[in-house]
Amino acid sequence: MRSKILASFLDEEQRKWWTLVAVSFGLFMIMLDNTVVNVALPSIQRDLNVSVSQLEWVINGYFLTFAVLMLSGGKLADMLGRRRIFVVGLVIFTLSSLACGLATSGSMLIGFRAVQGVGAAMMNPATLSIITATFPPRQRGTAMGIWVGVSAMALALGPITGGLLAEYAHWSWIFFINIPIGALAIVVARVVIKESKDTSAEQRLDLPGLLTSGGSLFALTYALIEANNKGWTSAEILGLFAASAVLLAAFILLELRQRVPMLDLSLFRNPTFAGANSTMLLVALSMFGVFFFVSLFIQNILGYSPVRAGAAFLPMTLCIILFAPVAGKLSDRIGSRWLMGGGMVLVSLSLVFFSLLDANSSFWNLLPALLVGGVGMAMAMTPTTSAAMGSVAVDKAGVGSAVLNSMRQVGGSLGVAIMGAILGSYITVSQINPSFPGQFVDGFQAANRVAAGIAFAAAIVAVATVRRVRTEQAEGEAVLEMG
Repeated sequence: MRSKILASFLDEEQRKWWTLVAVSFGLFMIMLDNTVVNVALPSIQRDLNVSVSQLEWVINGYFLTFAVLMLSGGKLADMLGRRRIFVVGLVIFTLSSLACGLATSGSMLIGFRAVQGVGAAMMNPATLSIITATFPPRQRGTAMGIWVGVSAMALALGPITGGLLAEYAHWSWIFFINIPIGALAIVVARVVIKESKDTSAEQRLDLPGLLTSGGSLFALTYALIEANNKGWTSAEILGLFAASAVLLAAFILLELRQRVPMLDLSLFRNPTFAGANSTMLLVALSMFGVFFFVSLFIQNILGYSPVRAGAAFLPMTLCIILFAPVAGKLSDRIGSRWLMGGGMVLVSLSLVFFSLLDANSSFWNLLPALLVGGVGMAMAMTPTTSAAMGSVAVDKAGVGSAVLNSMRQVGGSLGVAIMGAILGSYITVSQINPSFPGQFVDGFQAANRVAAGIAFAAAIVAVATVRRVRTEQAEGEAVLEMG
């Protein structure tokens, strides 16, 4: 009742933008936790006395449940209500953050990080589907540009925030900072976000689809995470890849036969939806994998501290924050196709610049790659998101958002694995040392050249497949229950 009274003081235009603020709070927490933990790992290891393998799973436990349950989270948002699932995800994420900060052993921390991933998997698809349901097509690009900018800001602030808190406070505070943000987001979401769901057909939980899709993504993600440690041709990794393929085939067959499928495969008949998702996969594959190794290069070869290394990425982040809303507005006016193509060409060029770095490079050698990459990412990511969501009827926005975010997560995991494999063919772990930079630099340069080729391929895919979505068609397809 109180939330309805408070919401009555906002007109529809104000309510739309306050809705964007609410989902941005949730998105900020999700993206921050992708990077904030990394630089605090040594402190966690000393305090909890955990092994290196356990330390890896502090990161991977979150990532794995996040990636595996994303599609299910999107379907639940469409079926049960997007605001409801977003708020439930916020509650789970906030409480598990508190539990992570209070953890007294490595096993406890890994377990609660996995629970954080469950909350993130419920929240993340809901953020985009709420934006799609709230904003008319003429304003969605702008709203999604702000969404991308918030995501970039959180990713960039993660290493700096984690470094400062680990160095001057305690590692537990990297989790405790989520509590006030989450509490505020829950209150704002309850007040300003209108409930919406898919009312176009009978809705029920597709349990066989959930199990096969979740199993396929789990096997694939786990294999990508462990491939470099256990060997790409080891029986375990090959078995996981095979299991993932079999479960994916089973999922597709089930969804084709289901009366109410988890994922409507007819969405992929739309070349814009298929092309935008393919582009997102290639963007994440080419760029997100490189981020990890650029950070290693800056710290281990150029000798930057964790905090200084995080600060070095600020030029790229500022470019994304500044240009993402601009790219969103342009995509509203002229469509996404050429913005995506041009952005990916710039991303490819920035990766070429990264490939020219060596042990004698300075920040000024790094800066052109960061600036060009930031502008390119802003030009590519916002229109790609806008194209994918604009090509899906609003009542299917949760599933459409989940597919897009799953493509990003799997692409990022695949990118880290592939770039790591290229690096591994040049060096051993013991040689990643500023005293022996040669082989690391050679592998780093080769990985960036491969990534540049992938980014250029993404530009071709975008231009060849993406078409402009008609505003009238998008509006006419919406079947909403608003409350």
